[in-house]
Amino acid sequence: MVLAAGLGQRMRPLTADTAKPLLPLLGRSLLDHALDRLAISGVEEAVVNAHWCAPRVAEALAAREGTPPRLRLQLEPELLETGGGLRRALPRLGEEPFAVVNGDAYWLDGPKPALALLAQYFDPARMDALLLLVRTSQVEGEVGRGDFFLDGAGRLRRPNGAEVAPFIFGGVQVMAPALVVSEPEGRFSLNRCFDRAIGAGRLYGLVHDGAWFHLSTPSDLARTERRLRAGLLSHWR
Repeated sequence: MVLAAGLGQRMRPLTADTAKPLLPLLGRSLLDHALDRLAISGVEEAVVNAHWCAPRVAEALAAREGTPPRLRLQLEPELLETGGGLRRALPRLGEEPFAVVNGDAYWLDGPKPALALLAQYFDPARMDALLLLVRTSQVEGEVGRGDFFLDGAGRLRRPNGAEVAPFIFGGVQVMAPALVVSEPEGRFSLNRCFDRAIGAGRLYGLVHDGAWFHLSTPSDLARTERRLRAGLLSHWR
């Protein structure tokens, strides 16, 4: 699933009349980049949700007809946030683990595609979700106190008190339906499910071995465009 329903408020004014995943980078939308990554990793079908500027998202998906993966649009007249959107999509996603990508996530793979690595290491017997992590020391942009600590077994926890966590969530994961199936339908953040999984020792992380880009504000997007066009990251894919 690709999460493309957010308001993208920090990216204003660029998102005043378009969805954030439709913003261009290197001549293609962020949404196209995310769907291409899914296709490269062997994903054959994807659900894309839409709320803000939903007709434009629908047009973008229609323009990809015939290009993998096959796409199913989930319109959300009311904003459901990340968790609520996933919960509504479960009947379309099936009973097996699946990949979830934020529609504004942009990354370059290392030696092996990140999505393929997540699928390889995801173990439903031990995990409700396996998140792609990025070292905060490698991120240009505001990361606050970070998102997670990672223990020797790969389990995650949140920072406590004044702690500063060394990893942030990269907006890419593989998860089991069990992570959200117990939630009532409606609006809620996926962070609520993450916290419950942490309490059960079932939220895990995998550190990204490629490049990842923080795209929160217009200046983030412009900086990333400059760096990529300058060829500063040509050793990544």
